[in-house]
Amino acid sequence: MLQPATSTLTRTLTVAQGIFAPDHLGELTKYLPFELVDAVLAETGAVQRRLRVLPSRVGVYFLLALGLFPHLGYAKVWDRLVAGLAGLPVAVPSEKALRDLRRRLGPVPLKALFEVMAGPLAQPRTPGARYRHWRTVAFDGCSSIKVPDAERNRSWFGRARVRLGWAGYPTLRLMALVETGSRGLLGAAFGPTSDGEAHYARQLMHLLGPQSLVLADRGFDNGKLLAEFAGTGAQFLVRLTSKRRLPTTHRLPDGSYLSRIRSVQVRIIEADITATCTDGTRLHDGYRLVTTLLDPDQDPSDTLVRLYHERWEIESAYYALRHTLMQGRVLRSTDPRGVEQELWAQLILYQLLRTAMVDAVESSPGTDLDRASFTIALEAARDQVVAAHGVLDEDAGLIGRIGQAVLAHLLPARRPRISSRKVKSPIPRYARTDDRRPLNSTKIASITISVHAAQPTTPAFVSRRHPFPSLAPHPRALQPLPLIDRTMELLNSRPGRYWNATDLAHALAVSNINSFRVLLARWASQGHIAKTGRGTYTLIEDLAVLPPPPTPPRVDPTLSRFEGTLAVLQSAPEHSWTAREIAPALGITNPNVFATQLSRWARNGRITKTRRGAYTLLPGAPKPLPESKLTCGGKP
Repeated sequence: MLQPATSTLTRTLTVAQGIFAPDHLGELTKYLPFELVDAVLAETGAVQRRLRVLPSRVGVYFLLALGLFPHLGYAKVWDRLVAGLAGLPVAVPSEKALRDLRRRLGPVPLKALFEVMAGPLAQPRTPGARYRHWRTVAFDGCSSIKVPDAERNRSWFGRARVRLGWAGYPTLRLMALVETGSRGLLGAAFGPTSDGEAHYARQLMHLLGPQSLVLADRGFDNGKLLAEFAGTGAQFLVRLTSKRRLPTTHRLPDGSYLSRIRSVQVRIIEADITATCTDGTRLHDGYRLVTTLLDPDQDPSDTLVRLYHERWEIESAYYALRHTLMQGRVLRSTDPRGVEQELWAQLILYQLLRTAMVDAVESSPGTDLDRASFTIALEAARDQVVAAHGVLDEDAGLIGRIGQAVLAHLLPARRPRISSRKVKSPIPRYARTDDRRPLNSTKIASITISVHAAQPTTPAFVSRRHPFPSLAPHPRALQPLPLIDRTMELLNSRPGRYWNATDLAHALAVSNINSFRVLLARWASQGHIAKTGRGTYTLIEDLAVLPPPPTPPRVDPTLSRFEGTLAVLQSAPEHSWTAREIAPALGITNPNVFATQLSRWARNGRITKTRRGAYTLLPGAPKPLPESKLTCGGKP
């Protein structure tokens, strides 16, 4: 009887010595070498005073392995780490020992390690990494990462409110700054969802610079936040909400126009977008973008509208992190410190995988980074961890086994498609909206972008609730300028003047003065005009040339309150004085009560009221008081 032939396969592995043998991530270890982990542990004070069976360095790699196998418990993940180390004397710790290892390590070393690993991954010449000489980056938040429903977690993260009550698990808000070309992380911050996206975005503002072009959605159109973006030297391209109105300072030949947000000059692009699908369906939407790229010759409007679509790359990054890597599961930790530690480990692991993918794609010139599959890279990395391949000095080629798997299974070139955005949660937080997009993914045959030739008085597009109206012809009849534009023209006609709301309303034929006052205050808070005092406004450019309001002189305390008021009014007869300006000169601590007294003197004809809360002398005012009655600097 024939005996089957047998073969014996042997392989050589190079790993760390002794108790450090389990500290590896397979082939990903070359992107996270032992020396780097040791340096971070030493810098953060996490180095142990005595050598344990489970050293801190082993704890770092074990935490990252937990992220690779989110569906397994501690003991099973440890088995994966040591599966390829057969024949070596490795520890067999209990799950309690592994939990104690996590607690001993804490979140600080993982956060410091992520800050070292975070950064741009793509080379400048890699396709899709840059627009002109700027690296395109995107801000956005994710508030769907769930943590265990433990009391300590609820005390920090709170509970999410949904339409039918409270959500089952607390959620945290993750804010990331992503390089859109490679989807690599430049930085991240997270915390309770009660803090808005702008709060976390400001924590990452220092990562921007003159080489960055920021893409962001309508949640980031806050004027103060945009001014902070520009203050870093970065350019930005942000979508505006349909309700926000900005003044027109200059119209450009391509249909866009210049405006101002606080002290930043910006360009507004309003465009209609029509997508024609292969089945004949036509869908309509509109973009309203604000950017600091002001030259329409170098940066045409239709080019910027198409560039804004790159912002969606951060959504793909969140999908890879939340659903592919974490498999949509709830985090393991039942306390805030553990949640911090676990999420920093997930972000490090995500960045390591993206680094391996970028190295693989850039080894094949001309290949688009969008064609690399995150799922393929993740599965290949898991296989290398179990087999302990490529830990140290193992020649697997320049790109390794992970890179080979990515290049062997490249995705097809991206094709334009469209489908309805579905709410997959069984208890959705938001109500479903009327969405006319197809339920299934449908190919797009053509996209038409038409930039508005003139700024309409009302937005030509619609809100999120009704994003795709019918394609009825939109009338473009000549309409009067918006109120904010007419106000800016009036302020420009009299530079150097402090205008009050009443004068502006009469000059502009505005009937509802109270509503107009609210608009003026809003425009001032948004940085379009400057508020110089209570109810007075001027152009921002005039602040540098206008003289400052006069300083009231110090009045002799022996004078009566009315005589002291007259002395202050006589010191600058051309100025309209308010109660808050006069009160310090008379030693009055409650200007609100004094404002009532000023109003009474104006009704009695003793002084003149120029506007709301402002007063001056009567046309036939008495002669100024003797110099002995006024003091300057405390000396008579």
